[in-house]
Amino acid sequence: MSKKLEREIRSYIGITVGCLLTGLGLVLFLVPNKIAAGGVSGLATVIYHITGIPVGLTMLVLNVPLFIAGLKVLGLRFGVKTLYGTLALSLLTDALSLVLRPATFDPLLAAIYGGILTGVGLGVVFRSGGSTGGTDLAALLFRQFTSLSAGMGLLVVDALVITLAGIVFGMELALYALLALFLTSRAIDTVQEGGGFAKAAVIISDHSEEIARRILTDLDRGATGIYGRGVYTNRERELLLVVVQRSEVTRLKDLVAEVDPRAFVIVSNVHEVLGEGFREWRDI
Repeated sequence: MSKKLEREIRSYIGITVGCLLTGLGLVLFLVPNKIAAGGVSGLATVIYHITGIPVGLTMLVLNVPLFIAGLKVLGLRFGVKTLYGTLALSLLTDALSLVLRPATFDPLLAAIYGGILTGVGLGVVFRSGGSTGGTDLAALLFRQFTSLSAGMGLLVVDALVITLAGIVFGMELALYALLALFLTSRAIDTVQEGGGFAKAAVIISDHSEEIARRILTDLDRGATGIYGRGVYTNRERELLLVVVQRSEVTRLKDLVAEVDPRAFVIVSNVHEVLGEGFREWRDI
């Protein structure tokens, strides 16, 4: 099997798993508690509680014209994966609703767990190179026909859906929907960008060579030297860029302090690290 074919198979498996998780979030938590957390699924939730039409079917019906408009206006760049994701999410949502009961009827728990679960699912879909259509397409169409950016279009669409939910279900459930939407967004970012399990350190010291040697020998990590100039002193010096695991941060700081207690060190979170010593490219 070629690497390209293997990558495509993994991509479709990832989209399927992501749609399954998103469907579970809708069926177990959001839909039965009337939490319409924006997007097409939120609008489908409102319609379901008014008419009784299954959520998956409504999402499919709403997505079809959006998909057709997207093809006409934006071309074929959405491709087969968007169509697959749209169909998979709709079918899985309705299939799960036939065999599963709601996990809770506490709206706060539903907003928290439903928001996180749907966010993780959508994050997996996006990370696999797919899309579930709906809000994504609507936002891009907003950008084509108005001066709004895609991000602002996304915000407008979600705001309209939550406003409708507030009118139909009441203000309290609309506030829960806002909470779920926030958690969904954070979960999507976490899945796409990583969970911040690594740290990056920039070290400014007159003893950069000794610090770099200790990093290589004591931590078994690499370091990159970047030449810069101090604006106040007008002196050129070497800055070290080092990426380590969270568990290694204390050892790194102790090491630097031993060599040069006057060193200037900046430590920041890194969402994702690809390459030797961390996540391999072939694992993507």
